[in-house]
Amino acid sequence: MKTLGYAALGPRSPLVPFTFERRTPGAHDVAIEIQFCGICHSDIHQTRDEWANSTFPMVPGHEIAGIVSAVGGSVTKFKVGDRVGVGCIVDSDGTCHDCRVGLEQFCPNGVYTYNSLEQDGVTPTQGGYSERIVVSENFVLRIPDELPLDAAAPLLCAGITTYSPLRHWHAGPGGKVAVLGLGGLGHMAVKLAHAMRAEVSVLSHSPAKAGDARRLGADEFHVLEGDAAFESLARHFDLIINTVSAEMDLSPYLRLLRRDGTMALVGLPEKPIAIEPFALVGGRHSLAGSSIGGIPETQEMLDFCALHGIVSDIELTPIQKVNEAYDRVLGSDVRYRFVIDIATLRDARG
Repeated sequence: MKTLGYAALGPRSPLVPFTFERRTPGAHDVAIEIQFCGICHSDIHQTRDEWANSTFPMVPGHEIAGIVSAVGGSVTKFKVGDRVGVGCIVDSDGTCHDCRVGLEQFCPNGVYTYNSLEQDGVTPTQGGYSERIVVSENFVLRIPDELPLDAAAPLLCAGITTYSPLRHWHAGPGGKVAVLGLGGLGHMAVKLAHAMRAEVSVLSHSPAKAGDARRLGADEFHVLEGDAAFESLARHFDLIINTVSAEMDLSPYLRLLRRDGTMALVGLPEKPIAIEPFALVGGRHSLAGSSIGGIPETQEMLDFCALHGIVSDIELTPIQKVNEAYDRVLGSDVRYRFVIDIATLRDARG
């Protein structure tokens, strides 16, 4: 199926209209007419080859919300007209230990929504900055009716990226959770941790975000400028969700953890991160990483968001302004997630 999208044709080149082929749905496939696609910072990293693993041309986008337009003959989970989403992964081997326990995001043979290869090892995957996508039914998520499709789209990455570590490290009543950075990921972490009834603090270098932090559900807002600010919060938190995607020294932040506390990294800086070993061993602190979530946990997250009325704070943008949106993301000039209205792509086709 000929499909129109927007692609980066080379490293750091602007995204431009690009026509490519989607496969005809197979027996277990679901065809989706994309309505909205969120812009994730990792889209920018990959289209600009900042992780040195990009292939081109690349149609980015892994926060996809749309409507089922066709299903294969053996599909049992979805029907035409269903409201669905697709996140960061679209296939896996299905046989490894991780897949068998519903943690497909760790599959060594996983297939990502874009900048990856299908299981045939030849066909490149292309993402959601496009009219449609075809995905195995096992990697399609049901978006509850309570969630608007546009504001639900970022849940497929930003939502599950923050939900998973909060669940894994047992955020809940009596626990103190700090969110480092209040951006696309951070604002979701605040909403989710608040709904889990944890005591939530936002750690920031921008006093201007205090009002937003409290509106989103934070109990406390701390501006970390100078030694005194760090000293006042020493040994205070059980869990820090670090959403920052810039180079930084983690050592002073690790000292904000209680004994046996954990900092979970969900931001992905371009350069290595510095750590002073004593910041870890002095409090038996743990520094951990967390990826997205498997398909079962992602569906759990969507249902949790529907129950608690949680969606992303978004700004809709036409696809023709995607390059401008990238620049604004890099300038922290969005509250808090851009979402592309794919109708503007179809309108351009005429």
